[in-house]
Amino acid sequence: MEQNENTLSVLKIAPGQYPQQVEIDPDLKSLQQAVGGNIGASYPFSDPVAIVYNDEGKLMGLPLNRALRDESGEAYDVVAGTFLVVGLGEEDFASLSPELAQKYEEHFHQPEDFIRLGHRMMVVRVPDEAVCPEESKTTPPKDAGFDR
Repeated sequence: MEQNENTLSVLKIAPGQYPQQVEIDPDLKSLQQAVGGNIGASYPFSDPVAIVYNDEGKLMGLPLNRALRDESGEAYDVVAGTFLVVGLGEEDFASLSPELAQKYEEHFHQPEDFIRLGHRMMVVRVPDEAVCPEESKTTPPKDAGFDR
């Protein structure tokens, strides 16, 4: 099936799960479906990649997913809900090259948990044995309600 000019090969990163390489249609509706709402895009890396996320994820109370860090490793923001790492073409989103897909799979590989301590947020890597298999994503773990 040589249809891959019509789809984008991107990383889909859901809360509590390892990144998955997925094929997605490049249209707005497919991007919105993937992140569960209106999309926002952010360009936090020097590579030609974007993070496509639910623009209202934090307002909607979507589960916190991964921290974005500056050069020194300090978390400066947290993405809420499922997000995509996509390549950047001339004018549009593009497929990730195999090298970039691998780089960002490794970058976002370990799911993270977020613990509020007063006005601070502690980021904890989720141990492998606690990572949800993909089919369990509809039922959050019993102790996942810390931020409600």
